[in-house]
Amino acid sequence: MAKLYFHYSTMNAGKSTALLQASYNYRERGMATLLLTARLDDRAGVGQIASRIGIAEPAELFDGTSDLFALVSDRLARAPIACVFLDEAQFLTADQVWQLARVVDDLGVPVMCYGLRVDFRGALFPGSAALLALADEMREVRTICHCGKKATMVVRRGPDGRAIREGAQVQIGGNETYESLCRRHWRAEVGDA
Repeated sequence: MAKLYFHYSTMNAGKSTALLQASYNYRERGMATLLLTARLDDRAGVGQIASRIGIAEPAELFDGTSDLFALVSDRLARAPIACVFLDEAQFLTADQVWQLARVVDDLGVPVMCYGLRVDFRGALFPGSAALLALADEMREVRTICHCGKKATMVVRRGPDGRAIREGAQVQIGGNETYESLCRRHWRAEVGDA
């Protein structure tokens, strides 16, 4: 039975590694997968899902205007797909999450979404909020704060290295920009002691 999954965490928890491993497991058994990633994030190269440990796979791109139900339907018309894997799920729109739910419900294809739960301000991303509401199963991919506690928040650093509290929700970056922290250390960094 197909389900809509949401694997969520903070930065640097290994979401892309887990996605690539799961897709590999399907392909190793002769089952085709469809990999999707956000056009917005091209840090690993355009149309690439890459892990910090050095593995990568090509992926089709989506943006806020993509009709994901139509994309999957078109692909299914040409060849079977055992599972859809979507990286950077926080960049989905609420409508696109509903489209993915239709892929599961109407086409019978499992969809595994991987992404951030909250932004640097501690607010939900629109795609993450919709997935938290609609996913059949949610799984936390855990990482740790520098203190050893579970990291649930992420801080964005400005050019001076200090945590910032204001700005656009989306700013593409990696370790040079973001740090995953436990809530207590996030509060200390943003001045909410």
